[in-house]
Order: sequence, then structure tokens, then C-alpha cells
Amino acid sequence: MQTVLVFILVLGVLVFFHELGHFLFAKRAGILVREFAIGFGPKLFAKRYGETLYSIRILPLGGYVRMAGEDPEMVEIKTGTLVYITKNSKGLVDHIYINEPANTRQPLIVGRVIQMDMEKECNLVLEDEQGHETKYSLDPKAIIHYDQKNEVQIAPLDRQFASKTVGQKAMTIFAGPLFNIILTLILFTVLAFQVGVEDQLVVDHFVKDAPAAKAGMKEGDVITHINGEKVSAEKLRYLIQESKGEPIQVTVQRNGQTLNLEVKPKKEEDVYLIGAVFDQSKYVKEPNLFEAVADSFKRTYDWTTIILDGFVKLVTGDLSIKSLAGPVQMGDMTGKIAKKGVDPLIQWTALLSLNLAIFNLLPIPALDGSRLVFIGIEAIRGRPVHPNKEHLVHLVGFALLMMLMLVVTYNDIMKIFFT
Repeated sequence: MQTVLVFILVLGVLVFFHELGHFLFAKRAGILVREFAIGFGPKLFAKRYGETLYSIRILPLGGYVRMAGEDPEMVEIKTGTLVYITKNSKGLVDHIYINEPANTRQPLIVGRVIQMDMEKECNLVLEDEQGHETKYSLDPKAIIHYDQKNEVQIAPLDRQFASKTVGQKAMTIFAGPLFNIILTLILFTVLAFQVGVEDQLVVDHFVKDAPAAKAGMKEGDVITHINGEKVSAEKLRYLIQESKGEPIQVTVQRNGQTLNLEVKPKKEEDVYLIGAVFDQSKYVKEPNLFEAVADSFKRTYDWTTIILDGFVKLVTGDLSIKSLAGPVQMGDMTGKIAKKGVDPLIQWTALLSLNLAIFNLLPIPALDGSRLVFIGIEAIRGRPVHPNKEHLVHLVGFALLMMLMLVVTYNDIMKIFFT
């Protein structure tokens, strides 16, 4: 139970930041945000503040910001429908009831809908019992009450996502992954203050039969590059694993000299090692604010290259789909990491947030990256792709993602419970 609660908390933070990015930039662009939701499925909690319904839903595996006009608007009242309307102090229709309201202090006007324009002209034509037609102007924030539980605010064209400039739409979509990257930077900055920042990878000693020592590495050497690539401790470990036991070129600094050594990592159990142990006193130092922030950018860059390399290997077939971790395995790992302490959990949360950002930016239908591709096409051709065509692409993409999720979840269960 503790593992489940910790995972829900971590996932909730990641989703909240992601959707907060979409939400804030939508508001900045003047887009009507109908709902800010954490989770999917039936509502556990829902409260309306201003124009937006804020909800927590039963399945904590994501979230969404529902913006007016992002998909074709479904708000309508059919011609001939009997409605009850009220007007505000400016003489504009502010409430439209499909059923006669039980409690309202404002006088009701009753009539059948002859014509209604909620997007451009924002007006309503009603026919009364005597057959007289009257045109009313709608408040841009008028509410339609379908019943006591279901109500929706109208969205004039200038409040819809589709009406905004290419730049506004792009930033609204990009802001979700951007806020996950910002969260990653914040968490890595906190981690830097907690555990210190890397100074130099100074070799303190070697384990028995260390490949590094056999290759000529000595105590006091400072490792700077692997295969010509500047490395941190995390990148060093990653590149050693990626070598699969093949020789790697290790660049070290020794007494002011630069030396290149060929080291062949050896495999112990499921990991590859070069057998060098770093001097903790020289490896990390207590940072000031500038150093902590700089370290967070460095860690984010290193892990971004590692994550992107993993995605490339999946596409090329160098990594099997079985290597992917789904929600079950991530939940299991989150629980295990949480037991190790706060610092490992901070790092793990930062990495999950960065993974979420990068994954969402991939040009896969239904993800933010795909939406950015469509916005890019609009910028090039001067007009958007037909909404129905784009919606179909995202629908197919979502179905494929759900199929992938089922496969990955099955693999998770087999790994955790049956191997």
C-alpha cells in the first residue's frame, strides 16, 4: 500500500506540473479552459472556480486540460428547444436553462430557440407564446444549464484554441513538457544542495583485478572523457554499460598530462565495470546557488542524451520492447527507491519528469509532439489541417498507445511477479 501511495503522489506531481504548463499558457493566450483534470475516468472530486472545473479522477495515470476549440465544439441547443433565460445588469443573456430552474432570483424570459450563434455574433433569437421573435445578445461568458448537474460556458471564437496564432498554440502545447523540464531542474537543484555537486572524478583506488588498473590507470588520475565525450559520474556509468564489454577509450588527467587509455570493461552479474572507485572527498563539494543551478542543467543535459539514446535504440531495434517499463514496474521501482531515502526519491522523480517531457515531445499521434507537428504544418501552408483529419490521426495514435501500454503492463507483471 505504501508503494502505491508513494507512486500516486509522485505521478500526481508530474502530471500536475505538466498540465499546469498547458493551463497557464492557455490562460495567457485568452483560451477558455473548460477543465483541469488530474487522472482519468469518474470524478473523485470536482470544484468549479471561475471558468474552469478542477477535478481529480479515479485513474491516476495522467491528466488533461480541456480547452475550448481544441477539438470541435459540441456545445449546442437545437432549434425549437424551449429555454429559460436570464439577463445581467448590462442586459446581456448570462444564463440559459433547458429546464425551468427551481431557484433563481432573476426574472425568467421563456421562448423557443429560432436561431443561436455562440461563436461569432453571440446572439440568440427566441419566439414567445404569441409568436413574436426577439433577438438577445449573449454575454461572452454565458452559461448553458442542461440540468442541475451539467452546465457549460459558451466559447466565442476568440476564446477558442483554434482561433489563436500559430505561436500561441505552439507555446500552449509545448508548455506541458516545458514545465516538466522546469520541475526536473528544480529537483536536481534541490538534490545538489542535498548531496553536493561533482567536482572531479578522482580515482581513489581499484577493486581486485580492475580492468582500469590493468590498462594503466593509477590512483589520483582524473577521468574526464569516454570515447572523446566529456562525462559526469552518471554518464560514465551509462557509457560503461553501453560498451557491452567492448574496449572504451578513457581520457585521464595525470600530473598535468592528458593520457588516453584503452579499457575493456568486465561483466559482474548483470553490470559492466572498470573497477575504479572515486575519492568521495574530491568527487563532490558543497555548492553555492549558482553551482547548484549549473549542476541541475548539467544533469538534465546528461540524462536527456541518455534518454534520447534509449529511444533511438528502440526505433533501430537495438533495444527490445521488453526493456520498456510501464506503470506497474515504475510503481514498483518508485516504492523500492522511496525506501532508500529522500535523496534517491528526488532524483528518481526528476528523471521521471524528464522522461515524461521527452516522451511527450516525440512526434507520436495523440502526444504533444504530434500536435506541434500539425501546428508546424499550419505555419508552413498558411492554414490548419482539417480538424476532423487531425482528430482521426490522434484517435488512431491514442488507440496504438493504449495497445502498447497493455503490452508493457503485461511485461511488467511477468518481470515482477513471475521472474
